[in-house]
Amino acid sequence: MDSTVASTPPWERSPPRPRRPTGGLEEGEEIARGRTVLRGIGGGRRYEALLVWDEHRLAVLVAKVLRPDQATAPVALHDLRREADLLQRLGHPVIVRGFGAVLDPPRGGGARPHEPAGRGPFPHLVLEHLDGPTLDELLKDGQTLALEQLLPLGLHMASALHYLAAEGIVHLDVKPSNVVMGGPPRLIDLSVARTVREAAALRSPIGTDAFMAPEQCEPDGRLGPPADVFGLAATLYTGLTGTRPFPPCEERWPQLTAAPSKLPRRTPRALADVLLAGLDPDPSARPTAREVAVALEPLVAALPRRMTLGRR
Repeated sequence: MDSTVASTPPWERSPPRPRRPTGGLEEGEEIARGRTVLRGIGGGRRYEALLVWDEHRLAVLVAKVLRPDQATAPVALHDLRREADLLQRLGHPVIVRGFGAVLDPPRGGGARPHEPAGRGPFPHLVLEHLDGPTLDELLKDGQTLALEQLLPLGLHMASALHYLAAEGIVHLDVKPSNVVMGGPPRLIDLSVARTVREAAALRSPIGTDAFMAPEQCEPDGRLGPPADVFGLAATLYTGLTGTRPFPPCEERWPQLTAAPSKLPRRTPRALADVLLAGLDPDPSARPTAREVAVALEPLVAALPRRMTLGRR
């Protein structure tokens, strides 16, 4: 669920680590007053992802709960607060919505009857529940998307990234597993997102190896919204071909030295131009998210319309 600094390449990975500690939360248990666990749905290094019932909203939501070994860690709490703050200030139909966070355990042994729902001993972030597969799940075993799916997806994602850039935010982890397919699709997981100023100040790799722009691999002060355009281009390339634009090799980040693999001949020229421009190693040479949207819009408009039956 959460992304952190760039992952270690397979040839440098150590043996499997022990199972990450969990809070031992089971169905029916409360993580806060009026917020009960339905089931676990995954997680990451820092978080458990739980499907929860929120009595205040009478709705099923998702809670990202800090694991026990992270629940009092200043860095983990800081990052959870940053993600909650970013989600609170954002409002876009293609970006997952946040519904607040619980960051500090209550004093005196628990919530009192007059306290609002959402206070409890488990620091967590609350998100809307999106009922649909991720793009990554749809692309298992080399599957691909038809242009009728891919082009609207690209247009939606470009609109979300244009909005984020206008808000002064860089997502930094645009990839198939962070896209939930639906109508419309949703961009999720802002756990490593930064403001433009914070992104420019980074000096350590951040993101997911295969979808990182070169300036994410070796931050040098140029990291900003163009990195998200690179991630989008790599994501759409993967959706179109079923493979990553830079196949794994002995180098951790082949995108630093290699050109992307050739696209299939069936790829419309206008789409190929957008994808290759988005994968340019020079961030200043990439199109903006707005320019990607403008380039994709006529391709989407030209798609066959669903046939409807009129009166005869």
